Amino acid sequence: MVKVSVVVPIYNTEKYIERCLNSLVSQTLHDIEIICVDDGSSDNSALIVEEFIKKDNRIKLIKQKNLKQGAARNNGTKEAVGEYIGFVDSDDWVDIDYYQKLYEAAKKYDADIALAVNVRIGNGKTKKRLKIKEEIFVEDLKDKFEMCNVAKDPCPTNKIYRRALIKEKNINWPQDCYCEDKLYVLQAVYYANGVVTVPGVEYYYYRNPSSTVKTKSKTHIECLRRDKNRAIKDMILFLRKNNALIFDKYFWVTVKEIRLFNIPIFSIKESIVTKKHVLFNMILLKEAKINASAME
Repeated sequence: MVKVSVVVPIYNTEKYIERCLNSLVSQTLHDIEIICVDDGSSDNSALIVEEFIKKDNRIKLIKQKNLKQGAARNNGTKEAVGEYIGFVDSDDWVDIDYYQKLYEAAKKYDADIALAVNVRIGNGKTKKRLKIKEEIFVEDLKDKFEMCNVAKDPCPTNKIYRRALIKEKNINWPQDCYCEDKLYVLQAVYYANGVVTVPGVEYYYYRNPSSTVKTKSKTHIECLRRDKNRAIKDMILFLRKNNALIFDKYFWVTVKEIRLFNIPIFSIKESIVTKKHVLFNMILLKEAKINASAME
């Protein structure tokens, strides 16, 4: 039985994919499958994966045209057969006992999600985005959101998810956009019967200088800003639909904005039931209640 399916979206990471796959084939939990999805790479990434396949039959390779990371993760999920599913970016890596510890903790509490520390590495810096010191299982919605830091840093890769939950609730990655992780994590955590924290094991997120999200062109920056705002809007709409009003002020989306030289001068922002008017980062009007079933 496959206990954990690991989906690895790949796009032009020939410099890093070997490190990533070495960390996966070396897992102390042997009952895993590794589903690599090549998102139209133009380098030798796919060839490197094919060399790994010759040595390890747990690895699969799917090829698709360049549709971005969301589509790659969705296609990998369709092929997955594991009891749980996890995601690793191809320039990242994990501790060798990462999936064993997450799986055992999830089974211990019959939890839909197990959560580990994610560590950001690069530019000469190492920073832990979460500090998990003990094993804790939570079921309350607010506790789950806070434990997973859904509002500020909804990292999708420092977790495993029960695949049956993902399938039952039809949770998919938004496609052809950036910030696709926000809504996916929000929905998974919302529907999960509980989340368990797993200390002593880490996911390593590499600050890849060639990453698409690091591109500095004006067009790309504007696209990233737009997609991020759209993602937050989708999160707010989901919470409104499910009457999760306790998270008002956790999430803010810009519904109207006036910019000068690409600098925001005036904006109107909404949360789940609250609206505020902002001028030069100063709040002019706050606590204006809005219809929780509408969005401008």
